[in-house]
Amino acid sequence: MVTAAGVSVTTRGDAVEETEAVLERLVSDGVPGALTSKSAQLWGPDALSEASRRLGWLDLAETSRNLLEPLQQLAAEYKAEGLDHIVLAGMGGSSLAPEVITRTAGAELTILDTTDPHQIGRAVADRIERTVVVVASKSGGTIETDCHRRAYEQAFREAGITGDALKHRFVVVTDPGSPLEASARQAGYHVVLADPDVGGRYSALTAFGLVPSALAGVDVAALLDDAAALAPSLRQPYDNPGLALGAALGSAAVGGRDKLLIADNGSGIVGFGDWAEQLIAESTGKEGKGILPVVVESVAAPGFAPAPDVRGVVLGEFDTAALRVKGPLGAQFLLWEYATAVAGRVIGINPFDQPDVQEAKDLANEMLRSEDGRPPVIVAGEPDLVDGAVEVHAGGAVKADNLADALDELIALVPDRGYLAVMAYLDRTGSDAPAAELRALITERSAGVRRQGAAPVTFGWGPRFLHSTGQFHKGGPQNGVFLQLTGEVEKDLPVPGKPFTFGTLQLAQAFGDLRALRSRGRPAVRLHLRDRATGVQQLLDALR
Repeated sequence: MVTAAGVSVTTRGDAVEETEAVLERLVSDGVPGALTSKSAQLWGPDALSEASRRLGWLDLAETSRNLLEPLQQLAAEYKAEGLDHIVLAGMGGSSLAPEVITRTAGAELTILDTTDPHQIGRAVADRIERTVVVVASKSGGTIETDCHRRAYEQAFREAGITGDALKHRFVVVTDPGSPLEASARQAGYHVVLADPDVGGRYSALTAFGLVPSALAGVDVAALLDDAAALAPSLRQPYDNPGLALGAALGSAAVGGRDKLLIADNGSGIVGFGDWAEQLIAESTGKEGKGILPVVVESVAAPGFAPAPDVRGVVLGEFDTAALRVKGPLGAQFLLWEYATAVAGRVIGINPFDQPDVQEAKDLANEMLRSEDGRPPVIVAGEPDLVDGAVEVHAGGAVKADNLADALDELIALVPDRGYLAVMAYLDRTGSDAPAAELRALITERSAGVRRQGAAPVTFGWGPRFLHSTGQFHKGGPQNGVFLQLTGEVEKDLPVPGKPFTFGTLQLAQAFGDLRALRSRGRPAVRLHLRDRATGVQQLLDALR
């Protein structure tokens, strides 16, 4: 066990020997001192340019403190005015950390990291007279976030909130010099600039994590205090939890255990696995290498068991886990960022770029292009099979004549040491939410279908996973099998000022991702739910 500042990393069993060997090499190479000194040379010459401007996260426990007093004042101002419904429009690194922070603290924050018209429609109709919208985009050009902003601007105007009152309802978080900064200042919105030397997935303790959380009522100073308490140990060659965790993750991956099953068991932190999933998958999944995080429901979940290509990690207490991590949330953010950077060096990749994320975005944008302002038309094509409320668009991957057999055929395609990814372009907070149960059911079903036993199964809500595991799907080991879910839109929502609707945008994103996956020769099946509630239930029944 390695312990410092209330954080502990414990390895046991076969993880001990493989970790120790890598740990010794990292110490002899001087990695702890070089990393905390921000040496961009740690990841090789090809990573030098990117890494040299992406290491600001190491100092955030101190540099983010200048945000605390202004945020406290702004939060008090909104509270005094009765503006107590905070909405965050952001994707990936701009939404995942605030979600963990506020859920762990028990604070309410409405998060929009979707293009589903049903979910967005409910959000913009909810307490609009008491709403403040945080628009968060590092690049300033995130299409989802821009569309959310447009929808809220219209909703405010329709509610009679105009002029200075409307300007007061928006807080924009972005990097200096981004297009969003320019447009937000022109519009008169409150602007908070983030640290440009921190990448999106390392931004938990920047303005992206702190602004929406503070406005929602969280004591964000405590997060920085916990991170600051851990920071000195990260400079040390020994008794360094971050180095130990990085060595454990990296050594497991190079030793063939490149699936990291993440389970919580009483950590007190809510939803941390989803944040860690993005950090690890997007940082390491490239050049045919990487660590695939598989977030499971609990230590008793199907699939949380020893396997040749799996390493399990438990957040909290679990004596038999090969890898166990404990500590307060602010310190955990810094711990895992440090460990991921170290694991990148061990694996031999640049942990700060995301070279394959843009492809699906470009394909989606291509489908959204229109001439003369006419709405774009997306042609879905004829299904290979219709079973009840579910259409099966197989792309040649399966040949079954009913849904249950089609699912079994797809599961059987998962190769030895491969994985299956479920990608749901649906409404994650409404009637489609039970779709998340598919992960456990498919894992359990795969134990009987595959000769090799249960397959690692990930579950992602689209398009949010495109900013997370989407990089791994395309840049990581090409052994994935993909199940995409789309659904009929009952009530679409126009995007103000654009020639397309949210429903069209959602479908374009799904199709763009599907094309990117199939272009790599990976089996990818799309199931379209003609009726969402009925279709989800039919899927669950077929797997049971």
